Amino acid sequence: MAELDSIGLLELSSVATGYLAQDAMLKAAPVELLLARTICSGKYIVVVGGDVAAATAAVDAGAALSTGALIERRVIPRVHPSVFPAISMAVDVPPESTTGALGVIETFSASSIVEVADAAAKTADVRLLRVHLAMALGGKGFVLLTGDVASVEAAVAAGCDVAADEGILVGRAVIARPRRELFREYT
Repeated sequence: MAELDSIGLLELSSVATGYLAQDAMLKAAPVELLLARTICSGKYIVVVGGDVAAATAAVDAGAALSTGALIERRVIPRVHPSVFPAISMAVDVPPESTTGALGVIETFSASSIVEVADAAAKTADVRLLRVHLAMALGGKGFVLLTGDVASVEAAVAAGCDVAADEGILVGRAVIARPRRELFREYT
């Protein structure tokens, strides 16, 4: 398989079409399936990773079968490596890394949160904890990140700029010296 450095996403209004698109995406190019599932409001999301060409080919193939059900398609090239485990919720957080700040960015779009998280991670020395795609959120997305206060503030600002440019920013927070309970599922 090619290098895993880019992400391709399809958000669809039909579960059945989602399965068709997912199959087409996996057959079209050497990509790794990162996430495929139903999301709120009866939609379906497919997220794949690979090199730029593979992610693009996969998204194109899935979109070609999604006539009438395609809500959003997105290819994010050269994604920061920390985004991949954060999507899979496979991030281990040592206790000492939870003492600075916690940052939260929330968007109206599930697929856009990946691009927001990527911008945040590329801007400052932060650890992405979670990139949450729409499950139990009414189709929204959010990212959680941690680091020292200045880095978290810079990362949240950069991510919010991306979301604001698309008109999809819902909310943001930077919490200095967060209580350890906020990290319960990561430590």
